[in-house]
Amino acid sequence: MPADFVRIVEVAPRDGLQNEKAIVPTAAKIELIDRLTQTGLRSIEATSFVSPKWIPQLADAAEVFAGITKKPGVSYPVLVPNEQGYERALAAGAQEIAVFTAASEAFNRKNINAGIDESIERFKPVLRRAQHDGVKVRGYVSTVLGCPYQGHVPVADVVHVAMRLHELGCYEISLGDTIGVGTPRKAREMLRAVAGAIPIGAVAVHFHDTYGQALANIAACLEEGVRVVDAAVSGTGGCPYAKGASGNVASEDVAYLLHGMGFDTGIDLPALAATGRWLANLLGRETGSKVAKALAAA
Repeated sequence: MPADFVRIVEVAPRDGLQNEKAIVPTAAKIELIDRLTQTGLRSIEATSFVSPKWIPQLADAAEVFAGITKKPGVSYPVLVPNEQGYERALAAGAQEIAVFTAASEAFNRKNINAGIDESIERFKPVLRRAQHDGVKVRGYVSTVLGCPYQGHVPVADVVHVAMRLHELGCYEISLGDTIGVGTPRKAREMLRAVAGAIPIGAVAVHFHDTYGQALANIAACLEEGVRVVDAAVSGTGGCPYAKGASGNVASEDVAYLLHGMGFDTGIDLPALAATGRWLANLLGRETGSKVAKALAAA
């Protein structure tokens, strides 16, 4: 990819929907992903092969993954929590997976009932098998700028976890401000520390917009060399284990920012905004994207 290209990793079908109380029909999830595919996005996180007991909204993971129209050149990663989830994902035909942990010990214990080291031990077999099977692995590190349980998260802890994931074979590490408390200065300092330990080309950022700082944080990280940004169309999402966390930053707003900064995304912004409005209507609410609202009013 050229240096002025930024890849948006669209996470609405998984991270955006996982916390919805009303079950979204399988057909609607498939239509969402197919609509997103037509906007020019290169990476769309399709679903998660977690236990339906923990995330009932994504119990139809295999059906969704089988039903979507997969476009050449577009990746459709799926989240897996353990080896059992990996086996389900592999059986469904997944060619890219994502594993997850946190930089906060307290958050990990609340989220997956395991400490950081224990969580990494859990998915070591997954990474070994993925490498053998030729499956790409993305790693998520949550709570990189703050935790709802322990508060401050030392930058050294973020660096440690990111390094571990990279060493184990994750081609890309997504750094997540799970509760949206970061500011540009803090985001920049954290990113510089991580980029001192792993290549900046292997780093992505994932900001929630609780305090309205997500776009400013993304801009700061772009200036430091980040070229991969996670976002969710219509600003959907939030973490079921992070009380008070608002949704992800809206993909439409991120695309508008990137285009305004002179970056190429390959995305048709009006088509993306229309998809966001469609999803908001499906969920019975207004879109969380200011850009989508402005384009609709124009």
